[in-house]
Amino acid sequence: MSTILEDLFNVIRDRKVNPKEGSYTCCLFAAGENEILKKIGEEVVETIVAAKGEDDERLVYEVADLLYHTLVLLAYRDIELADVEDELTRRFKPN
Repeated sequence: MSTILEDLFNVIRDRKVNPKEGSYTCCLFAAGENEILKKIGEEVVETIVAAKGEDDERLVYEVADLLYHTLVLLAYRDIELADVEDELTRRFKPN
């Protein structure tokens, strides 16, 4: 069973290999790593602002944007989502 993050990551990776006209993801790939990093920075700030002064719905919206842009960065660098999951598994030590 796949998760929405896996499904989204698969679409992002597909856009990298098979660009689609008008795709925002493809525009990010074409702009390069610096633009992707800029977008992540913007989303981090927006997430912090939402957490400090806005409702939960806005915070969820901003975290979703941050996760999406982070997935784009991973795909750009050819890093698998599973690599991040493995790192989290390594770090997680249940009581």
